[in-house]
Amino acid sequence: MIETVLRTKDITKKYKNNFAVNNVSMEVKQGDIYGLVGKNGAGKTTLLRMVSGLSVATSGGLELFGEASSDGLNKSRMRTGCIIETPSFFPYLSASKNLEYYRIQKGIVEEEVIERTLKMVGLEGTGNKKFKNFSLGMKQRLGLAFAIMGNPELLILDEPINGLDPSGIVEFRELLLKLNRENNITIIVSSHILSELSQLATTYGFIHNGQLVEQISAKELEEKCRHYLAIKVDDIGKATVTIENKLGTNKYEVLNDNQIRLYDYIDRPEVVNKTLVINDVMVSSIHQTGMNLENYFIELIGGSHNA
Repeated sequence: MIETVLRTKDITKKYKNNFAVNNVSMEVKQGDIYGLVGKNGAGKTTLLRMVSGLSVATSGGLELFGEASSDGLNKSRMRTGCIIETPSFFPYLSASKNLEYYRIQKGIVEEEVIERTLKMVGLEGTGNKKFKNFSLGMKQRLGLAFAIMGNPELLILDEPINGLDPSGIVEFRELLLKLNRENNITIIVSSHILSELSQLATTYGFIHNGQLVEQISAKELEEKCRHYLAIKVDDIGKATVTIENKLGTNKYEVLNDNQIRLYDYIDRPEVVNKTLVINDVMVSSIHQTGMNLENYFIELIGGSHNA
């Protein structure tokens, strides 16, 4: 049975009369890459701060690695690493010297952990190069090294790819996938760059105005966002028989009396149209459609005027 790493129950954070997070119930399973999706100001950071212990919830429950008590949560948080507020690195020290400072601060006895961690994030060749001379991508990698230095089972990352150029984003993405697959680290990563999350996440949580509006697996989301041919016909019965017998596919869905979604022949609507017509099915419209992650999120939160 897959362990639940994190579970929240109606967790809420209120500042005076404003709910930054409002009754959020979410669940993260072991091995997940959980993509927390939301526009800026939606409540992503506040939620992750409560999970990591940087902020106290106004109300609601939080369970981490099966622990819900104050002492239990403190112990469980020792099994996590996070980048929510960028760690302060010394500008005139090298990557290894910076990590040495934090190794001592974290009470990690093993000195070899620094070399091993730098290699994991691709910074083993930086030598004596000072942190102030690092590129943004290198700085992000060092932040990640700081987070994973204690061999965490859960990694919490808040907008980790902000400001990175396209190649830096790809490199960081590949690094996270490697940590998840090879080191079995469960990852919670927030972002408003939905196209990037779509290449990472195994589960999504969509947050808007402090509320979790949907939690869905990547497989379920892929089904909802599948591309298809939307076909409007005069005779559903005759159309489905033609699709199965003449086009040789059963990858379709009947919506109502005259509408079909065909999940095959997506790039050949002219073939579908011709086949239906010559088999006495009148086609009033046929076009390719479907949603990407951005469109799905916009529709989920109530349209473009809310995005």
